[in-house]
This record gives sequence, structure tokens and C-alpha cells, in this order.
Amino acid sequence: MELFFSLLSQSENLRKKLDSKSIVKVCGAFDAMSAKLVEINNFDAIWSGSFAISSTHGVPDASILTMTEFFDVASNMAQTCDIPIIADCDTGYGGPSNVMHMVKKYENAGIAAVCIEDKTFPKRNSLLKDGSNELISEKEFVAKILAAKDAKKNKDFMIIARVESLISGLSMETALKRAEAYEDAGADAILIHSKQKNPDEIFEFADSFKGNCPVVVIPTTYDTVKINELESHNIKMVIYANQTLRAAHKSMMNLLKILKNSENISSVNDKLSSMESIFELQSMYEIENKEKELEEKLKKLGYIN
Repeated sequence: MELFFSLLSQSENLRKKLDSKSIVKVCGAFDAMSAKLVEINNFDAIWSGSFAISSTHGVPDASILTMTEFFDVASNMAQTCDIPIIADCDTGYGGPSNVMHMVKKYENAGIAAVCIEDKTFPKRNSLLKDGSNELISEKEFVAKILAAKDAKKNKDFMIIARVESLISGLSMETALKRAEAYEDAGADAILIHSKQKNPDEIFEFADSFKGNCPVVVIPTTYDTVKINELESHNIKMVIYANQTLRAAHKSMMNLLKILKNSENISSVNDKLSSMESIFELQSMYEIENKEKELEEKLKKLGYIN
């Protein structure tokens, strides 16, 4: 089955997984290395998250970075990995024309899907305490989806519409109405977001949604929810959006506190990956072998004695 997926475009790959699996498991990454580790650990796809990427640039998740800066990270992931990349594109970096430009760039880079949300620009992270989460009108966001759909060339390239109504404190009725309008406009999946500590409103949304496209969730706050519970409510994709970033942050902070007061670096060896494991990740020995093969070819051609 994995060989079959590897022969497809990454957009088609993602769609096939949504069709064939009870739930697609996606994990967040913030650079090519973390993306490769997600792939090695057999996730179905990688989430190129704006929160994580903003953090690695040392800036708030508040539309500070440009589209180009986010795109460079996502495209590096796509070049490095053989599983689909889903790019978190915040509000689409502007109006419909900006969204069209964004879709063309991301699609051409081999990224499988983009996700845009219906908040105002500049956005704030949805889980920020007392953060501002104002939405643009339904009409304005529908226009962005229509523009995205018109811009894509590959029919399998996915546009994921992220509904922020529940984050903004609006009614379930509003969330459902927007989701249905976004699907009608051409969205290929609906991401419903919540900051509640339990999944009740997510389950209510999933059970009430009358659309046909897949429902996607990010259970950062309702983190005790089980996979089989999500499946029982016909949720088709779960994204672990920021756990790799937070794990890396905690691990490095702990190591640096010890290292600062250590007499030698051997005191932290038990907290480090081996050099060999990093060489393996980089495919260093593959390069060595390729160079030896090239040297043999040059010898046969008489350039080396």
C-alpha cells in the first residue's frame, strides 16, 4: 500500500489516504529535519504550521512573517520528504488575488494542500489567552475559496477551509452555516477548531455537519480525546500541530541549563542523539557511495589513473 502511495502525486496521495483510511494522522513540523522525523515515524502527512514556524523565527504567531518565509519552509519539507505536506497558510496572506498567487506557488512546489482560515488579518493564534479572534464575513471568505479553486491546476490539490467560529465564541449554527457555504464554494475539507478542554462541541459539529467533505480537527486543548472517539464521529483527519515544537523547546531548555554549569559535555551525552543517527537522517553515507560511484566512472573514462 505504501509503495502505491509513493507513486502518486502528493495531492493525490493525500486524497487516497483520506479515502482508504479510517482517519489520517498528521503531525506538525517546523523545518525539514523535523518533517523528516515525522515521516520516519510513519505519519500519513506533515503539517507545516504557522505557529511553529513563527516560533523558530523568534516572532509571534500574528501574521508577522511573509508568505515567502512560510513558503520556503514548506517547500523545503516537500523537497525532503516523500509524504504529503499540508501548509498552514493562515488567512491566505491577503485578499482573493493574494490567495490565487499563494495557491499557484504552493501547488508548483509539490505541496499537497493548503489550509486557510476565516479570521481577519493580521490574525492572532487561536489559543492565545484573551486573544482577538475576529472573523471576516462569510462572503469575503467564500471569495477566497473561489479564488483558490480557480487558481489550482491539479484537481487533487486540496483547499482546506478552517472555520474559526467556535474559537471566536460564535454559535454552533454559525459554524455549520459557514462550513456548508465553504464546501459549496469548493473547499475540499473543513477544519473545525476549538479551544475547549473537552471535545463535546467538536463532536456536535461533526455530527451536525451535512456536507460531504472530510472534517479535520486539531485536538491541542482537548488532548485526552481518543482516536476511536474521533473515528466514531466520522472525523477523517487529526493534526498534532505543535507537539514537535514544544518537545524540542523543552528538551533544549533542559539540556542548556545542565550544559551551562557542566565541567564537560559528556554530562549531557544521555540527552543527545548520536552523530551516526544524524548522519543517517542526512543520508551522508549515500552521498559517500555516490561519490565513489562517480569516481569509478571517471576512472573508466580515463580521467583518473
